[in-house]
Amino acid sequence: MSGTVQVTGIGVVAPNGLGVKEYWNATLEGRGGISRLTRFDASGYAASLAGQILDFDPAEHLPNRLLPQTDISTQLALAAADWALTDGLVNPGELVDYDLGVITASGSGGFDFTHREFDNLWSRGREFVSVYESFAWFYAANTGQISIKNGLRGPGAALVAEQAGGLDALGHARRTIGLGTPLVVSGGVDSALDPWGWSAHLSSGRISRGTDPARAYLPFDAAADGHVPAEGGAFLVLEQAPAARTGGAGQVYGEITGYASTFDPPPGSPRPPGLRRAAELALADAGLAPGDIGVVFADAAGSADLDLAEARAISGLFGPHAVPVAAPKALIGRLGAGGGPLDVVTALLTLRDGAIPAVPGGYEVPPEYGIDLVRGAPRSTDADAALVLARGRWGFNSALVVQAVRGG
Repeated sequence: MSGTVQVTGIGVVAPNGLGVKEYWNATLEGRGGISRLTRFDASGYAASLAGQILDFDPAEHLPNRLLPQTDISTQLALAAADWALTDGLVNPGELVDYDLGVITASGSGGFDFTHREFDNLWSRGREFVSVYESFAWFYAANTGQISIKNGLRGPGAALVAEQAGGLDALGHARRTIGLGTPLVVSGGVDSALDPWGWSAHLSSGRISRGTDPARAYLPFDAAADGHVPAEGGAFLVLEQAPAARTGGAGQVYGEITGYASTFDPPPGSPRPPGLRRAAELALADAGLAPGDIGVVFADAAGSADLDLAEARAISGLFGPHAVPVAAPKALIGRLGAGGGPLDVVTALLTLRDGAIPAVPGGYEVPPEYGIDLVRGAPRSTDADAALVLARGRWGFNSALVVQAVRGG
């Protein structure tokens, strides 16, 4: 058992809001962040909608020295980590540097940066390739840059499991705290909205071809035909419960009490997908029964076969229509490794404020799915615990349980 850890700080970079307050207000109000892709001319591609962060200027948030050496994904990660540390009243200079860890997830690394430098190599010559290409592309760049910028010299790691990786990072951070590190900054951010990244997204065969931002990504809807790629994510400050840092935390958003990961069997196997097993293991790790969970934040793939598989996992574990299911990604798209941490943030805010965010109105959930998808308007809840699910391409499954701290 890794024990319980508390979330004492949060930083969010999302297509529908920068910062916790902006993101949460937009999500409760049903304001989305999906729009026509503007990073390049996507008119000749099969899909043209993305969840873009349009109001982020890295020069306003980061030192000038970091701008030429970082990809947009790392710039977003650095800003989110800074906001999480500020939100948690963490001043690394006042703490023991080796007691502070950084564990991140990335599904694509510095996609835009590295392919821009490849273009320089092929079109202009090797002398035009940035020296920072040696590390800016790397999946661990976010861990390294956050660590260096903030003087966090404790345990560090980077996990790569696409959409599931963000929950894996938080699970690994929880384990790291259980092994004695007092505080870990953890989460994930992805961004791959350049021409090369866009081609990689399209190669999955699961990207929506829709042109209406309000109807292109419809997880669990009868008309679902794929997802919309997005950028962004979230970082969280995690501490051993109860948080006993000198000076104290500013607040406690909740606790991470359970985590598990599984892997799907190979195609053609008679064994079922591993998502339900991940959920069962996470509940067991938290010491909870299915009836203790007040809301499930779904992976919400937006493809009929994957949606049906997830719906069966949820209804099989909890019973048909027995637990509210939230899919806030419908408003902003799928964020790769950033999606799981952002869903964890949303789950914590749901427990804090007693409001489950809804997918837009007009949804038609097939009866055979057997799930209670929250639609149209936020739903009031007195839930004390939430389950967050995530799946990555090639068979990764992760599940994480968060609980409110009542009276704390």
